Amino acid sequence: MARTATITLAAATVVGASVTAASAEGASTIADIQGTSWLSPHTGETVAGVRGVVTAIKRFGSARGFWFQDPEGDDDPRTSEGLFVFTGAATPDVEPGDAVRVTGTVKEFYPTNPDDSPYLSTTELIDAQWTVKSSGNPLPDAEVIKPDTLSDVLTAKPGGNIEPSDLEPDVYALDLWESREGMRMAVDSPRLVGPSTPYNELYVTTKPEQYPSPRGGTVYTGYDNDNTGVLKIESLIPFSERPFPDGDTGDTLCGTTSGVIEYDRFGGYTLQATELGRVVDGGLEHETTREQRPNELSVASYNVENLSGVDNQARFDALAKGLVDNLRSPDIVALAEIQDNNGPADTDDGVVAADETLRRFTDAIADAGGARYEWRQINPLEGEDGGQPGGNIRVGFLFDPKRVSFVDREGGDATTAVEVISDGDEPQLSISPGRIAPNDAAFDGSRKPLAGEFTFRGRTVFVVATHFSSKFGDQPLHGRFQPPTRVSERERIPQAERVREFVDDVLAVDEHANVVVAGDINDFQFSPAVGTLTEGGALRALITELPSEDQYTYIYEGRSQVLDHILVSPALDDADIDVVHINAEFQDQASDHDPLVTRLRPAGGKSAGQPR
Repeated sequence: MARTATITLAAATVVGASVTAASAEGASTIADIQGTSWLSPHTGETVAGVRGVVTAIKRFGSARGFWFQDPEGDDDPRTSEGLFVFTGAATPDVEPGDAVRVTGTVKEFYPTNPDDSPYLSTTELIDAQWTVKSSGNPLPDAEVIKPDTLSDVLTAKPGGNIEPSDLEPDVYALDLWESREGMRMAVDSPRLVGPSTPYNELYVTTKPEQYPSPRGGTVYTGYDNDNTGVLKIESLIPFSERPFPDGDTGDTLCGTTSGVIEYDRFGGYTLQATELGRVVDGGLEHETTREQRPNELSVASYNVENLSGVDNQARFDALAKGLVDNLRSPDIVALAEIQDNNGPADTDDGVVAADETLRRFTDAIADAGGARYEWRQINPLEGEDGGQPGGNIRVGFLFDPKRVSFVDREGGDATTAVEVISDGDEPQLSISPGRIAPNDAAFDGSRKPLAGEFTFRGRTVFVVATHFSSKFGDQPLHGRFQPPTRVSERERIPQAERVREFVDDVLAVDEHANVVVAGDINDFQFSPAVGTLTEGGALRALITELPSEDQYTYIYEGRSQVLDHILVSPALDDADIDVVHINAEFQDQASDHDPLVTRLRPAGGKSAGQPR
C-alpha cells in the first residue's frame, strides 16, 4: 500500500487556481517545470502529479525538504530532471528510493531580495503535497563529472542579467550546472584545491590540469580565466553518522562522492553529498624562506587575521612560530588586522589601544626564539576603521632593533596626515610613524595606511603598511549578472591613488629613495588598484615576477589568488619576493593569509652608486 503524505492524488484532484496538470496521465514533468533557461516557465503556477524518485533529503535547518528526479527524462541536455520540494522547518516523511507524485506551486527562490539579488535562483516546489506510490526503487544513476564535462568558459557575459538567455550547457560551465540543478552527480577521487572550511565545506577540482599550482591548488590568473573546474562539496549525511572530513590543499577525496546539485549563495553550485569519499593526505608541508644575508634588509607583509589581546595563547604562539621558523625573523614586518586590547564587541567601549595585543605577540616571538621586536602603530578613532565591530582594526610595524632603527618623530595621531619634507635634498617624514591621508574620503570606514621611516646600515628606507577595503559587496562569480560587478574596486582605486601620491612625493625629493609598500591590498596583481600603484614604474609589484602558478597568498572558494603585496621603488632593483605558504592551504591555520617577504639592499639615496 502506498504511504500518503497530506493528500492522495487522484485523477480528478484540483489544487489551487491555476493547475498545469490535474491527472497522473497529463501531469507536468520535472523537465517541463525546469525549462530550458535559468527560470521556470511555470513560476507561480501550481503543478500536479509530478513524478519522480526521491534522491536526497535535507533534514537540518529551516530550509528542509527533499529532492526527486525523473529517472527517464526527456533527453534534452538543457532541462534538469531534478527538483527540490521545500517543506520549511518540517522534515519530510519520505526516504530515498520512494517513487512520488507531487503537487505544489513553482517558485524561483533567491537567497536575498529577488528584485535586486546578485545571486541565481533555485527552482523549487512550495506548499507541496505528495503521495508515495512505492518504496525501495533504485536511484537514477549519478552523472560522473569528468575533466571534459565542463567548459573552460563560465557563461555568456552580456553585461547584465543572464536569466533571460537560453541555457547552453555544451558551451558554458555555469549553464551546465543550472541544467543539472537538483540532479544526482558524482566526482571520482578529485583533488582538494583548498582546505576544509569551518563551515564544513570542501572545494575540489574536476579539471586537475586547469591553472594548477605546484602545491595542489588552482590559481586565479585573470578576470577572463575562469576556474570552472572548482566545485564545492557539502554533506547531507548526519555528522553523527559520518563526521565531515578535514583536509588540506592537495589532498585527495578518494572514492566516489555523489549527491545532488544545489545552488548556494556561498560558493555557488554545490554538490550536496549523500555519499562521501575519504580524504587521503597529500603530504603538503609548510614552507620556509631563506634567511636574509647580513647586507640584506628583509621586509615581510603579514595579515594576522583579527589578532586581539584576548585571543588564546595558542594563537599567539602559532603566529610567532611561523614568523620565527618559517619567515626567519624578518627585520621589519608590516602587520595588518591588529585589533585593540579587548577585541570585537557589540558596542563601542572606549578601548582603542593595542599595546597588550602587540606585547603578547612580541613576547610570544621572543619565547619562540626570535628577536625581541619593538612595534610602532597609531590608535584609530573608535569605530572609524572598519573590520569587526569593536575591534578597531589597524596596521602597524614590528622591527628588530638589533638590525634596523626606527626614526621617531612626534605628532602622529589618528587624524594628522604625514607629509614628505626635504632636508638638504633628502626626503624625510614630518611625523614617524604617520598616517597617510587619514581624513580623506577614500579611507572612510577603512584602515589608514601607516608610513614609517627606518634606517638600515646608514641608509633610509620608507615603509608603508596598508590594508585596503575588502571585497565585500562584489557580485558573486556564480551570479545572475555577468560579468560580475566589482563594486568594492571603486573604494580601492582612490586608496591606491593616495598611497601613490605619497610615494611620488618621496621620489620627487629623491628619485633614488628606498620605498617599500607592503600589506593587504585586497586586490589581484592584475587589478586596477595595483595598476594605479605601479603606473609609470614608480613601484614594482614584486609578486608579478614570480611564475604565474606561484602567484597567490589566499584561497577563496577554492581559488588560489593574490590579495597581499610588496611593492618597491626603482632604487630597490634587486629585491626578491617569496610567498611563504604556511596558512591559506591548511585547515589548521594561524591566519587565513600567507605572509610574504622580500630581501633587498637599500641604495644610498642621493649618493646612490656607493658599494652595496
